[in-house]
Amino acid sequence: MAGSWLLGSGVGAPGERPTAVLVAVHQQDEAGDSGPGTETSLTELRRLADTDGLTVADAVVQNRSRPDPATYVGSGKVDELTALAERAHADVVIADGELSPGQVRNLEERVGVRVVDRTALILDIFAEHARTSEGRVQVELAQIAYQLPRLRGDGRSMSRVGGGRMAGGAGMGVRGPGEMRLETQRRTLRQRATRLRRNASELARRRERVRGRRARNQVPSVSITGYTNAGKSALLNRLTGANAEVQDVLFATLDPTVRRIGTGELTYTVVDTVGFVRHLPHQLVDAFRSTLEEVTRSDLTMHVVDASAPDALDQITTVHGVLHEIGAGSVPELLVLNKIDVAPPESVLALQRVYPDAVAVSALTGAGINDLRATLADQLSSR
Repeated sequence: MAGSWLLGSGVGAPGERPTAVLVAVHQQDEAGDSGPGTETSLTELRRLADTDGLTVADAVVQNRSRPDPATYVGSGKVDELTALAERAHADVVIADGELSPGQVRNLEERVGVRVVDRTALILDIFAEHARTSEGRVQVELAQIAYQLPRLRGDGRSMSRVGGGRMAGGAGMGVRGPGEMRLETQRRTLRQRATRLRRNASELARRRERVRGRRARNQVPSVSITGYTNAGKSALLNRLTGANAEVQDVLFATLDPTVRRIGTGELTYTVVDTVGFVRHLPHQLVDAFRSTLEEVTRSDLTMHVVDASAPDALDQITTVHGVLHEIGAGSVPELLVLNKIDVAPPESVLALQRVYPDAVAVSALTGAGINDLRATLADQLSSR
Protein backbone atom coordinates (compact mmCIF):
# COMPACT_ATOMS: atom_id res chain seq x y z
CA MET A 1 0.00 0.00 0.00
CA ALA A 2 3.01 2.33 -0.03
CA GLY A 3 2.18 5.46 -1.97
CA SER A 4 -1.44 4.45 -2.36
CA TRP A 5 -3.59 6.95 -4.20
CA LEU A 6 -6.47 6.05 -1.89
CA LEU A 7 -4.67 6.54 1.41
CA GLY A 8 -1.69 8.69 0.58
CA SER A 9 1.81 8.05 1.89
CA GLY A 10 2.70 7.27 5.46
CA VAL A 11 -0.56 5.60 6.45
CA GLY A 12 -0.21 2.73 8.90
CA ALA A 13 2.94 1.41 10.54
CA PRO A 14 5.70 0.05 8.28
CA GLY A 15 5.02 -3.58 7.35
CA GLU A 16 1.46 -3.51 8.72
CA ARG A 17 -1.79 -3.47 6.82
CA PRO A 18 -3.74 -0.23 7.37
CA THR A 19 -6.98 -0.62 9.30
CA ALA A 20 -10.38 0.27 7.85
CA VAL A 21 -13.86 0.69 9.26
CA LEU A 22 -16.80 0.33 6.88
CA VAL A 23 -20.00 2.35 6.89
CA ALA A 24 -23.11 1.47 4.91
CA VAL A 25 -26.68 2.61 4.40
CA HIS A 26 -29.16 -0.16 3.76
CA GLN A 27 -31.97 1.65 2.03
CA GLN A 28 -35.45 0.55 3.07
CA ASP A 29 -38.75 0.81 1.27
CA GLU A 30 -41.96 2.15 2.83
CA ALA A 31 -42.59 -1.23 4.47
CA GLY A 32 -39.20 -1.06 6.16
CA ASP A 33 -37.59 -3.80 4.07
CA SER A 34 -34.02 -3.45 2.85
CA GLY A 35 -33.39 -3.61 -0.88
CA PRO A 36 -31.98 -6.74 -2.50
CA GLY A 37 -28.27 -7.38 -2.17
CA THR A 38 -27.59 -4.96 0.69
CA GLU A 39 -25.85 -7.51 2.94
CA THR A 40 -24.06 -8.96 -0.07
CA SER A 41 -22.87 -5.49 -1.05
CA LEU A 42 -21.28 -4.98 2.37
CA THR A 43 -19.65 -8.41 2.23
CA GLU A 44 -18.27 -7.50 -1.18
CA LEU A 45 -16.93 -4.21 0.21
CA ARG A 46 -15.01 -6.23 2.81
CA ARG A 47 -13.44 -8.28 0.01
CA LEU A 48 -12.59 -5.15 -1.94
CA ALA A 49 -10.87 -3.69 1.12
CA ASP A 50 -8.94 -6.92 1.65
CA THR A 51 -7.89 -6.96 -2.01
CA ASP A 52 -6.55 -3.42 -1.56
CA GLY A 53 -4.39 -4.49 1.38
CA LEU A 54 -6.61 -3.24 4.21
CA THR A 55 -7.68 -4.98 7.41
CA VAL A 56 -11.35 -4.38 8.15
CA ALA A 57 -11.91 -3.92 11.89
CA ASP A 58 -15.69 -3.48 11.92
CA ALA A 59 -18.66 -1.89 10.18
CA VAL A 60 -21.45 0.54 11.01
CA VAL A 61 -24.74 -0.02 9.20
CA GLN A 62 -27.82 2.18 9.20
CA ASN A 63 -31.24 1.26 7.84
CA ARG A 64 -32.94 4.32 6.37
CA SER A 65 -34.91 5.36 3.29
CA ARG A 66 -32.01 7.33 1.77
CA PRO A 67 -28.48 8.43 2.73
CA ASP A 68 -28.16 11.62 4.77
CA PRO A 69 -27.26 14.41 2.30
CA ALA A 70 -24.71 15.92 4.71
CA THR A 71 -22.99 12.94 6.36
CA TYR A 72 -24.25 9.80 4.50
CA VAL A 73 -25.49 8.31 7.82
CA GLY A 74 -27.44 10.14 10.50
CA SER A 75 -25.85 12.11 13.33
CA GLY A 76 -26.18 9.30 15.88
CA LYS A 77 -24.50 6.82 13.56
CA VAL A 78 -21.74 9.32 12.89
CA ASP A 79 -21.04 9.41 16.64
CA GLU A 80 -21.03 5.59 16.70
CA LEU A 81 -18.68 5.54 13.71
CA THR A 82 -16.34 8.05 15.40
CA ALA A 83 -16.13 5.96 18.56
CA LEU A 84 -15.57 2.75 16.59
CA ALA A 85 -12.84 4.31 14.45
CA GLU A 86 -11.08 5.57 17.58
CA ARG A 87 -11.24 2.16 19.30
CA ALA A 88 -9.97 0.39 16.19
CA HIS A 89 -7.21 2.99 15.57
CA ALA A 90 -8.60 3.12 12.05
CA ASP A 91 -6.56 4.67 9.26
CA VAL A 92 -9.53 5.07 6.91
CA VAL A 93 -13.33 4.86 6.80
CA ILE A 94 -14.84 3.38 3.64
CA ALA A 95 -18.44 4.06 2.64
CA ASP A 96 -20.40 1.47 0.68
CA GLY A 97 -21.63 4.00 -1.85
CA GLU A 98 -20.40 7.05 -3.76
CA LEU A 99 -20.08 10.09 -1.51
CA SER A 100 -20.37 13.70 -2.54
CA PRO A 101 -17.40 15.98 -1.79
CA GLY A 102 -19.46 17.60 0.97
CA GLN A 103 -20.25 14.26 2.60
CA VAL A 104 -16.57 13.32 2.58
CA ARG A 105 -15.55 16.66 4.09
CA ASN A 106 -18.25 16.56 6.80
CA LEU A 107 -17.52 12.96 7.77
CA GLU A 108 -13.79 13.59 7.98
CA GLU A 109 -14.34 16.60 10.22
CA ARG A 110 -16.59 14.55 12.54
CA VAL A 111 -14.76 11.21 12.53
CA GLY A 112 -11.20 12.55 12.42
CA VAL A 113 -9.74 10.07 9.89
CA ARG A 114 -9.56 9.82 6.11
CA VAL A 115 -12.91 8.97 4.47
CA VAL A 116 -13.21 7.40 1.02
CA ASP A 117 -16.05 5.76 -0.86
CA ARG A 118 -16.56 2.51 -2.76
CA THR A 119 -15.65 4.16 -6.06
CA ALA A 120 -12.29 5.39 -4.76
CA LEU A 121 -11.55 1.93 -3.37
CA ILE A 122 -12.24 0.22 -6.71
CA LEU A 123 -10.13 2.81 -8.55
CA ASP A 124 -7.26 2.12 -6.16
CA ILE A 125 -7.48 -1.62 -6.80
CA PHE A 126 -7.49 -1.03 -10.54
CA ALA A 127 -4.41 1.18 -10.20
CA GLU A 128 -2.57 -1.57 -8.32
CA HIS A 129 -3.51 -4.30 -10.83
CA ALA A 130 -2.97 -2.50 -14.14
CA ARG A 131 0.09 -4.01 -15.82
CA THR A 132 0.15 -2.74 -19.42
CA SER A 133 0.61 0.84 -20.58
CA GLU A 134 -2.97 0.84 -21.88
CA GLY A 135 -4.35 -0.34 -18.57
CA ARG A 136 -2.40 2.28 -16.63
CA VAL A 137 -3.54 5.06 -18.98
CA GLN A 138 -7.17 4.00 -18.64
CA VAL A 139 -7.01 3.80 -14.85
CA GLU A 140 -5.36 7.20 -14.51
CA LEU A 141 -7.99 8.76 -16.76
CA ALA A 142 -10.68 7.28 -14.49
CA GLN A 143 -8.89 8.61 -11.41
CA ILE A 144 -8.71 12.11 -12.87
CA ALA A 145 -12.41 12.06 -13.82
CA TYR A 146 -13.20 11.08 -10.23
CA GLN A 147 -10.83 13.53 -8.58
CA LEU A 148 -11.47 16.73 -10.53
CA PRO A 149 -14.76 17.63 -8.81
CA ARG A 150 -13.31 16.57 -5.45
CA LEU A 151 -10.13 18.66 -5.32
CA ARG A 152 -9.54 20.35 -2.01
CA GLY A 153 -6.95 22.73 -0.70
CA ASP A 154 -5.21 20.23 1.56
CA GLY A 155 -3.59 18.40 -1.36
CA ARG A 156 -4.48 14.92 -0.06
CA SER A 157 -6.65 14.14 -3.06
CA MET A 158 -3.60 14.60 -5.29
CA SER A 159 -1.44 11.93 -3.65
CA ARG A 160 -1.45 9.51 -6.57
CA VAL A 161 -2.94 10.98 -9.73
CA GLY A 162 -0.15 11.82 -12.16
CA GLY A 163 2.38 9.87 -10.12
CA GLY A 164 2.42 12.50 -7.36
CA ARG A 165 4.08 15.12 -9.53
CA MET A 166 1.35 17.77 -9.25
CA ALA A 167 2.83 20.90 -7.66
CA GLY A 168 0.68 23.63 -6.16
CA GLY A 169 1.18 27.28 -7.18
CA ALA A 170 1.73 30.23 -4.90
CA GLY A 171 -1.06 32.72 -4.37
CA MET A 172 -0.84 36.16 -5.93
CA GLY A 173 -2.99 39.20 -6.58
CA VAL A 174 -6.39 39.38 -4.88
CA ARG A 175 -6.83 35.60 -4.77
CA GLY A 176 -5.66 33.61 -1.78
CA PRO A 177 -2.99 30.90 -2.03
CA GLY A 178 -5.58 28.13 -1.56
CA GLU A 179 -7.61 29.31 -4.52
CA MET A 180 -4.52 29.65 -6.71
CA ARG A 181 -3.32 26.19 -5.67
CA LEU A 182 -6.64 24.61 -6.60
CA GLU A 183 -6.68 26.39 -9.95
CA THR A 184 -3.16 25.15 -10.64
CA GLN A 185 -4.10 21.60 -9.65
CA ARG A 186 -7.19 21.62 -11.85
CA ARG A 187 -5.27 22.98 -14.82
CA THR A 188 -2.47 20.46 -14.36
CA LEU A 189 -4.95 17.59 -14.08
CA ARG A 190 -6.83 18.65 -17.20
CA GLN A 191 -3.58 18.95 -19.16
CA ARG A 192 -2.56 15.51 -17.94
CA ALA A 193 -5.94 14.10 -18.98
CA THR A 194 -5.56 15.59 -22.45
CA ARG A 195 -2.20 13.87 -22.90
CA LEU A 196 -3.57 10.59 -21.56
CA ARG A 197 -6.55 10.72 -23.94
CA ARG A 198 -4.15 11.15 -26.86
CA ASN A 199 -2.18 8.11 -25.68
CA ALA A 200 -5.39 6.14 -25.19
CA SER A 201 -6.56 7.01 -28.71
CA GLU A 202 -3.33 5.74 -30.22
CA LEU A 203 -3.51 2.52 -28.21
CA ALA A 204 -7.14 2.08 -29.27
CA ARG A 205 -6.14 2.50 -32.92
CA ARG A 206 -3.51 -0.22 -32.51
CA ARG A 207 -6.11 -2.53 -30.96
CA GLU A 208 -8.49 -1.75 -33.82
CA ARG A 209 -5.81 -2.67 -36.37
CA VAL A 210 -5.30 -6.03 -34.67
CA ARG A 211 -9.06 -6.64 -34.67
CA GLY A 212 -9.15 -5.68 -38.34
CA ARG A 213 -6.50 -8.28 -39.19
CA ARG A 214 -8.45 -10.97 -37.36
CA ALA A 215 -11.62 -9.98 -39.20
CA ARG A 216 -9.89 -10.05 -42.59
CA ASN A 217 -8.58 -13.50 -41.81
CA GLN A 218 -12.15 -14.49 -40.86
CA VAL A 219 -11.11 -15.65 -37.41
CA PRO A 220 -14.14 -15.71 -35.09
CA SER A 221 -13.68 -14.16 -31.66
CA VAL A 222 -15.04 -15.13 -28.26
CA SER A 223 -14.89 -12.70 -25.35
CA ILE A 224 -14.90 -13.98 -21.77
CA THR A 225 -16.99 -11.77 -19.52
CA GLY A 226 -18.45 -12.14 -16.07
CA TYR A 227 -18.44 -10.96 -12.50
CA THR A 228 -15.05 -10.42 -10.91
CA ASN A 229 -13.52 -13.58 -9.41
CA ALA A 230 -15.89 -15.87 -11.36
CA GLY A 231 -12.90 -17.81 -12.69
CA LYS A 232 -12.57 -16.28 -16.16
CA SER A 233 -8.76 -16.42 -16.28
CA ALA A 234 -8.72 -19.99 -14.94
CA LEU A 235 -11.18 -20.97 -17.66
CA LEU A 236 -9.04 -19.28 -20.32
CA ASN A 237 -6.03 -21.26 -19.09
CA ARG A 238 -8.01 -24.51 -19.13
CA LEU A 239 -9.33 -23.93 -22.65
CA THR A 240 -6.15 -22.70 -24.28
CA GLY A 241 -3.19 -23.77 -22.15
CA ALA A 242 -2.46 -20.10 -21.48
CA ASN A 243 -0.79 -18.89 -18.31
CA ALA A 244 -2.98 -15.90 -17.48
CA GLU A 245 -2.61 -14.79 -13.87
CA VAL A 246 -5.08 -16.50 -11.54
CA GLN A 247 -5.63 -15.13 -8.03
CA ASP A 248 -8.41 -15.46 -5.49
CA VAL A 249 -8.85 -11.68 -5.35
CA LEU A 250 -11.17 -9.22 -7.01
CA PHE A 251 -10.05 -7.65 -10.32
CA ALA A 252 -6.97 -9.84 -10.77
CA THR A 253 -7.29 -9.30 -14.55
CA LEU A 254 -7.51 -5.80 -16.03
CA ASP A 255 -5.53 -6.14 -19.24
CA PRO A 256 -7.11 -8.26 -21.99
CA THR A 257 -5.40 -11.55 -22.80
CA VAL A 258 -5.94 -12.95 -26.32
CA ARG A 259 -5.33 -16.61 -27.17
CA ARG A 260 -6.11 -18.83 -30.18
CA ILE A 261 -7.94 -22.15 -30.08
CA GLY A 262 -7.86 -24.66 -32.93
CA THR A 263 -10.45 -27.46 -33.07
CA GLY A 264 -10.25 -29.40 -36.31
CA GLU A 265 -11.26 -27.07 -39.11
CA LEU A 266 -12.27 -24.22 -36.77
CA THR A 267 -9.86 -21.69 -35.31
CA TYR A 268 -11.03 -18.83 -33.10
CA THR A 269 -9.65 -16.34 -30.58
CA VAL A 270 -10.60 -16.09 -26.92
CA VAL A 271 -10.22 -12.76 -25.11
CA ASP A 272 -10.21 -12.53 -21.32
CA THR A 273 -11.54 -9.14 -20.15
CA VAL A 274 -11.93 -7.19 -16.93
CA GLY A 275 -14.49 -8.51 -14.45
CA PHE A 276 -17.53 -6.52 -13.44
CA VAL A 277 -18.89 -5.69 -10.02
CA ARG A 278 -21.89 -3.99 -8.44
CA HIS A 279 -21.82 -0.22 -8.84
CA LEU A 280 -18.84 -0.37 -11.22
CA PRO A 281 -17.70 3.28 -11.31
CA HIS A 282 -18.90 5.00 -14.46
CA GLN A 283 -15.48 6.65 -14.71
CA LEU A 284 -13.97 3.20 -15.21
CA VAL A 285 -16.58 2.16 -17.76
CA ASP A 286 -15.83 5.31 -19.76
CA ALA A 287 -12.04 4.97 -19.47
CA PHE A 288 -12.03 1.26 -20.35
CA ARG A 289 -14.52 1.63 -23.20
CA SER A 290 -11.89 0.98 -25.90
CA THR A 291 -10.77 -2.18 -24.11
CA LEU A 292 -14.34 -3.30 -23.55
CA GLU A 293 -14.91 -2.98 -27.28
CA GLU A 294 -13.29 -6.42 -27.44
CA VAL A 295 -16.67 -7.60 -26.12
CA THR A 296 -18.82 -5.48 -28.42
CA ARG A 297 -16.88 -6.63 -31.50
CA SER A 298 -16.81 -10.33 -30.61
CA ASP A 299 -18.92 -12.98 -32.34
CA LEU A 300 -19.87 -14.58 -29.03
CA THR A 301 -19.54 -13.65 -25.39
CA MET A 302 -18.85 -16.43 -22.92
CA HIS A 303 -20.44 -15.19 -19.69
CA VAL A 304 -18.73 -17.01 -16.81
CA VAL A 305 -20.72 -17.34 -13.58
CA ASP A 306 -19.49 -18.48 -10.17
CA ALA A 307 -22.10 -21.17 -9.55
CA SER A 308 -21.01 -21.38 -5.89
CA ALA A 309 -21.86 -17.74 -5.18
CA PRO A 310 -25.08 -17.38 -3.14
CA ASP A 311 -26.00 -14.29 -5.17
CA ALA A 312 -25.16 -15.77 -8.59
CA LEU A 313 -28.43 -14.58 -10.14
CA ASP A 314 -27.79 -11.02 -8.94
CA GLN A 315 -24.27 -11.19 -10.38
CA ILE A 316 -25.67 -12.27 -13.75
CA THR A 317 -28.03 -9.29 -13.69
CA THR A 318 -25.15 -6.93 -12.86
CA VAL A 319 -23.05 -8.22 -15.76
CA HIS A 320 -25.96 -7.93 -18.17
CA GLY A 321 -26.43 -4.32 -17.05
CA VAL A 322 -22.79 -3.43 -17.79
CA LEU A 323 -22.90 -5.24 -21.15
CA HIS A 324 -25.90 -3.16 -22.18
CA GLU A 325 -24.15 0.00 -20.95
CA ILE A 326 -21.16 -0.60 -23.23
CA GLY A 327 -23.30 -1.54 -26.21
CA ALA A 328 -22.71 -5.30 -26.05
CA GLY A 329 -26.22 -6.29 -25.05
CA SER A 330 -26.98 -7.75 -28.49
CA VAL A 331 -23.84 -9.92 -28.72
CA PRO A 332 -24.83 -13.63 -28.60
CA GLU A 333 -24.15 -15.09 -25.17
CA LEU A 334 -23.17 -18.50 -23.87
CA LEU A 335 -23.63 -18.78 -20.12
CA VAL A 336 -20.99 -20.93 -18.38
CA LEU A 337 -21.61 -22.09 -14.80
CA ASN A 338 -18.13 -22.39 -13.31
CA LYS A 339 -16.84 -23.84 -10.02
CA ILE A 340 -19.24 -26.81 -10.01
CA ASP A 341 -16.56 -28.67 -8.02
CA VAL A 342 -17.39 -26.52 -4.98
CA ALA A 343 -20.93 -25.33 -5.75
CA PRO A 344 -23.81 -27.13 -4.01
CA PRO A 345 -25.50 -29.37 -6.62
CA GLU A 346 -28.89 -27.86 -5.82
CA SER A 347 -27.52 -24.39 -6.60
CA VAL A 348 -26.25 -25.56 -10.00
CA LEU A 349 -29.61 -27.17 -10.77
CA ALA A 350 -31.46 -24.00 -9.75
CA LEU A 351 -29.32 -21.93 -12.13
CA GLN A 352 -29.84 -24.45 -14.93
CA ARG A 353 -33.61 -24.20 -14.47
CA VAL A 354 -33.36 -20.45 -15.09
CA TYR A 355 -30.76 -20.83 -17.87
CA PRO A 356 -31.35 -24.28 -19.45
CA ASP A 357 -28.76 -23.70 -22.20
CA ALA A 358 -25.95 -22.96 -19.75
CA VAL A 359 -22.90 -25.25 -19.70
CA ALA A 360 -21.69 -26.41 -16.28
CA VAL A 361 -17.90 -26.71 -15.85
CA SER A 362 -15.04 -26.60 -13.41
CA ALA A 363 -12.01 -24.70 -14.66
CA LEU A 364 -10.08 -26.17 -11.73
CA THR A 365 -10.75 -29.88 -12.35
CA GLY A 366 -11.60 -29.79 -16.05
CA ALA A 367 -15.10 -31.21 -15.58
CA GLY A 368 -17.41 -30.23 -18.45
CA ILE A 369 -14.62 -28.58 -20.49
CA ASN A 370 -15.03 -30.95 -23.45
CA ASP A 371 -18.75 -30.15 -23.55
CA LEU A 372 -17.89 -26.45 -23.45
CA ARG A 373 -15.43 -26.78 -26.34
CA ALA A 374 -18.04 -28.64 -28.39
CA THR A 375 -20.73 -26.05 -27.64
CA LEU A 376 -18.39 -23.20 -28.59
CA ALA A 377 -17.50 -24.90 -31.89
CA ASP A 378 -21.17 -25.53 -32.70
CA GLN A 379 -22.24 -21.96 -31.95
CA LEU A 380 -19.35 -20.37 -33.85
CA SER A 381 -19.75 -22.67 -36.87
CA SER A 382 -23.41 -21.74 -37.18
CA ARG A 383 -22.69 -17.97 -37.39
